[in-house]
Amino acid sequence: MAAPAREPILKTTDLRMVYHVGKLEVHALRGVDVHVQRGEFVAIVGPSGCGKSTLLHLLGGLARPTSGHIFVDGVEISRADDGERTAIRRNKIGFVFQRFNLLPTLTVRGNLEIARQVQGNGTPSRERLIEMLEMVGLPHKMQMKPLDLSAGEQQRIAIARALVNEPAIVLADEPTGNLDSVNSSLILDLFRELNGRLGQTIVMITHNPEAAAVAHRTIEMKDGRVLSHGIVPQLVTGAS
Repeated sequence: MAAPAREPILKTTDLRMVYHVGKLEVHALRGVDVHVQRGEFVAIVGPSGCGKSTLLHLLGGLARPTSGHIFVDGVEISRADDGERTAIRRNKIGFVFQRFNLLPTLTVRGNLEIARQVQGNGTPSRERLIEMLEMVGLPHKMQMKPLDLSAGEQQRIAIARALVNEPAIVLADEPTGNLDSVNSSLILDLFRELNGRLGQTIVMITHNPEAAAVAHRTIEMKDGRVLSHGIVPQLVTGAS
């Protein structure tokens, strides 16, 4: 007897998003069906304006779609109210942004602590903070402020912040977009390690083919539609 199919940790069906700019209708998503299995590393790729950022925002519960369905770890959030979507974000999702979004007046420790407190989990122990910073290779930066760090270090701290509450899913929006090639490689290696060693589910938006190449699979978008779902050949063949 065949084993039952696994339920995707993220799934959308016929997802549509229409914005109104004055009298103009902008169709950002036009019937998008995607699925992400638990433990997958998926890159969403496509040109600017194709709808990939809109899709990520909807997956993260930052907005509600015009129509269609979104399931996060088995829970439909498509018609959830603001409070319900906030609860899903707190309990299930960690975000990594292109611009880091660290609070400049707080130390690294303060940024991690406030992320934990906002989630309602209380202040993390010093041991937990050191564990998170060791994971991103920056345990010695705990008392520094973001503006005293390099761009690559700030993004690694942002990743630690995203993971401090042990989310089921990490959504990353152009995480290497503001970094040079050296720091981009460090961040992508970190994502690959988190996915491979911890089984962290990661969905990453990128326009960079080199960044997409570290994922298990790509979802290619254009004009608000999914064009294809593809396996990344570098990982299939075992190439680095």
